[in-house]
Amino acid sequence: MVHPVYADLPTTIFEVMSGLARDTGAINLGQGFPDEPGPLGVREKAAWEAVHGYNQYPPMRGLPELREAAARHYAKFQGLDLDGLGEVTVTSGATEALAAAFLSLISPGDEVVLFQPLYDAYLPMVRRCGGVPRLATLQPPHFRIDRAMLEAVFSPRTKLVVLNNPVNPAATLWADEDLALLAQFCVAHDAIAVCDEVWEQIALDGRVFRPLMGFPGMRERTVKIGSAGKMFAMTGWKVGFLCAAPRLMKALAGAHQFLTFTTPPNLQAAVAWGLDNSAEWFERMPRDLQRSRDRLADGLAAAGFTVLPAAGTYFLNVDLAASGIDERDADFCLRAVREHGIAAIPISAFYETDAPTNLIRLCFAKRDDTLDAGVERLARARIP
Repeated sequence: MVHPVYADLPTTIFEVMSGLARDTGAINLGQGFPDEPGPLGVREKAAWEAVHGYNQYPPMRGLPELREAAARHYAKFQGLDLDGLGEVTVTSGATEALAAAFLSLISPGDEVVLFQPLYDAYLPMVRRCGGVPRLATLQPPHFRIDRAMLEAVFSPRTKLVVLNNPVNPAATLWADEDLALLAQFCVAHDAIAVCDEVWEQIALDGRVFRPLMGFPGMRERTVKIGSAGKMFAMTGWKVGFLCAAPRLMKALAGAHQFLTFTTPPNLQAAVAWGLDNSAEWFERMPRDLQRSRDRLADGLAAAGFTVLPAAGTYFLNVDLAASGIDERDADFCLRAVREHGIAAIPISAFYETDAPTNLIRLCFAKRDDTLDAGVERLARARIP
């Protein structure tokens, strides 16, 4: 018979809301994909490579030029000293990288610390590997951790900690002191940190992203996961990075070998070129997203909504209760898409327990006219 972990899973809220948006012709501010097509030079490089380049199996761990380009990129932006050939593996997206990490590092009965709100793929994958989730709940509006919270979820059986930073859907960056505290707990419990850092290039308002791998004691016990799709605003490309010390990488690459084995070579070559030749993009992209965030936030505030701060990612959150809306987040989102043609995501979908029910997530990585129309429709949806 089928395995219950996946057989019993409901359709994800992202598919539900995007399906309703398609069916009703609604504006989709729910799912996190940008209107921006991505840097032209990177797309042209992928096209050239597909026509003129190598289209057979590339090396299992990725093209050497991409692994070395990723190492140079992380040295430049995050001060990490990675050996591209020995400590970077290319994956078919960050979700495949997560699967490789969980499959290679979790044994049945191992405890895994996770922070909710969380990406919906984490829990089913951890459970399918036999891991035992230990959930810590981050509370809005600041979504911070403290020592008491960590003491409640770490134990002698803790094997893994899963960290998302910047946080989807909270749109926050972990504070340095929170990362330092988490690093202390990882070292004290001899735990490995799997860091889902796909939004690392999108830190707004001049903030600086800090990888957990760079904190004391974490270099040899961190699996860092990145996403070229997020870096270049091309979410459909599904090119990801696994970065880890050789001791961990041997197991990670072994799992990757039997998941997707490899990733299209033209996309790998294009990403390698892009990482070395997109300085203007990496400067402009966060600035443009910040302007879009402010446009959406200002429009929502003018319409009477209370908007939480957004420090990174493509998203911002609206507090329904503080906006005078006495309706649960899921109910509001379903009514808004069906009756007013605007799709959003209820934040409660990112929690397994103790979920707040007053927050909705909106994607601001859209054209100005889409954002403005979205605000108008949300304003109409304020009154049930």
